[in-house]
Amino acid sequence: MDKKAIMDKVKGQLQDGKISCRRARKLAEDEGITCKDMGDLLNENKVKITDCELGCFT
Repeated sequence: MDKKAIMDKVKGQLQDGKISCRRARKLAEDEGITCKDMGDLLNENKVKITDCELGCFT
């Protein structure tokens, strides 16, 4: 997993420094990584998730 390349793509999806759950999940799928790996990467880079489809984050 190329963390830098994925984070570059994440940064292109950010709105107010945050990314929606749906966009994060789609990007994880496109990059061939698990949602957990995406979540870990977002946490490492202090990116917040919005509009959680599970209702965990707002």
